[in-house]
Amino acid sequence: MTKLNIRKDDTVIVLSGKDRGKKGKVMRTVPDDNKVIVEGINMVSRHTKPRKQGEEGGILQKEAPIYAGKVMRVCPKCGKPTRPAHQILADGSKARLCKKCGETI
Repeated sequence: MTKLNIRKDDTVIVLSGKDRGKKGKVMRTVPDDNKVIVEGINMVSRHTKPRKQGEEGGILQKEAPIYAGKVMRVCPKCGKPTRPAHQILADGSKARLCKKCGETI
């Protein structure tokens, strides 16, 4: 299992692929596969059959996992894509910092 630098609710930008340049919020991370699911990114069609009476079938659009290496976190303060730096604070807790502006994420 690899360590992901991206967490749930982070805002990320896509670096490569069909959705290159788009921004979105991370809905879920899959650390075992080194993937993340980003809102509105990597949309796929899912054909569903109605299973219960009254339920509708059809073609649904949903987000598919994308490799974590293809996305980069966006700093909420300066708005630039950045890798997070890590710092141990005075009280002993860890904090993630923006490498561009130095602000705590």
